[in-house]
Amino acid sequence: MAHTEAFASSLRVRLLANPAPLRHIAAMTPIKGAGGSPGGIGSFFLGFLMMCAGFYLLLQSIVVTQVFGLGMGLFRVAFFGGSLPITSGMILIPMLFGVGMVFYNARNLIGWALAVGSLVALIVGVISSIHFVMRNMSLFDLLVILILCVGGAGLFLRSLRDQERG
Repeated sequence: MAHTEAFASSLRVRLLANPAPLRHIAAMTPIKGAGGSPGGIGSFFLGFLMMCAGFYLLLQSIVVTQVFGLGMGLFRVAFFGGSLPITSGMILIPMLFGVGMVFYNARNLIGWALAVGSLVALIVGVISSIHFVMRNMSLFDLLVILILCVGGAGLFLRSLRDQERG
């Protein structure tokens, strides 16, 4: 322990007597701002906070509804000059046959195709039935939300740019 303290104190004395090695290290690694550029760290954090607040308020003002049921038409197929709606209940029938075929023989490619194809069609149908609606708000609320989002993004991106080059 005493040996370590003696080494540290002799190193301090040598660095205080000749600070040239410290200046060399400081010249090699200049302090950079946000993103490794001489941009402002303050505008980086202010822009980031503004973006977070704006997008939080924007996402809080969106209401997600969905219209999905077993009798709801997900797709339409042309059929003898008209169109036949394919409901989600109709998609479950080939899926059940496919799952049954897979459980009977796991190497049955037709069973896998039916099961996976029906599952993909069901997921696409559910996603396509989702509706996004903005809740009622005043123009002032909407402007505050949009200015927070866009202004924050501008400050955030400006902080990543080199301020010395302009």
